[in-house]
Amino acid sequence: MGVRTMARDREETQWTDSSQNLPSFDGFRAVLFDIDGTLLRTGGAGVRAFRRTAALWGYPGAMDGVSFHGRTDTSLARQFLAGVGLPGTAEECGRFLAVYGFLLDEELSLGGGELCPAVPAVLEALESLPDPPLIGLLTGNVRIGAVLKLAAHGLEHRFTLGAFGDDHESRNQLAVVARERVSTCLGTSVPGSEIIIIGDTPADIECARAIQAPCLAVATGAFSVEDLRFHQPDWVVASLEDLLSSADARRV
Repeated sequence: MGVRTMARDREETQWTDSSQNLPSFDGFRAVLFDIDGTLLRTGGAGVRAFRRTAALWGYPGAMDGVSFHGRTDTSLARQFLAGVGLPGTAEECGRFLAVYGFLLDEELSLGGGELCPAVPAVLEALESLPDPPLIGLLTGNVRIGAVLKLAAHGLEHRFTLGAFGDDHESRNQLAVVARERVSTCLGTSVPGSEIIIIGDTPADIECARAIQAPCLAVATGAFSVEDLRFHQPDWVVASLEDLLSSADARRV
C-alpha cells in the first residue's frame, strides 16, 4: 500500500504522493477519530463538568487529581462512585453522566475551546478521495458529550458512525464495537487491518491494537511525539496539519 499525504491545491484539497512517511488512506474502509486532543480541545470544559457533577453528588474535590486522558466517561463515573463508596451500577452511572451532560453543555457555552489544526481540511480531503472511507468516531465520550463537543465547532454532522463511552467502559472494547458498526454499515465483515484509528493518547494506540488496526498518533493533546512514539503507533505526527504539507510524520 503506497504512502500518500494530503496537500492543498488552491481551492481543492487532494491527496498527493509527496512523502514516504505518511499513511496511505487509499484502500482503507474506515477512518475513526478520537475527539478530545485529536479533533478539538474544550479548554477544560469536560473536566469542570465532571467536577461540578461530583460536587452535586455531595463530594466536591473527589475528581481532583484524576487523569482524564484516554479514559471513557463511564470508567470515570465508576471511579468516582467507587471512590466515595456509592454503588457503580449502570443506573447510577447513567444518572451521574446525565447530569454531567447538562453541565457540559453549560461549560461549552462559555467558550474557550478550539479545533485542533487542519481538522476541517483533513475531513474534506478524506471525503474527496475517489473511493472515500467511512469517517467515524472512536471516543471515550458518552454520545451526548461527543455531540455537544462537536456541535460547538459545527462538526456534529461530519461522521457516519461512532463508538462511544456509553457503549462500553473499556476503550479496547469500544474498538470492537466500532469495527462491528463499520461492518454493519458496509454490509460485510471488515477486519481491523482495513480501519485506521487516529488519536492522541497511548490508550488510542492500545485500542487500535485490540482489533489489529493501524494507528496514527497525533501530538495535539497531552502527549508529545516522543511520548507517543514510545508506545509504538504505526505513524506519529505533531498534528493533523502535517498531513496537508510535506509532513513530519514518522513511521515507528
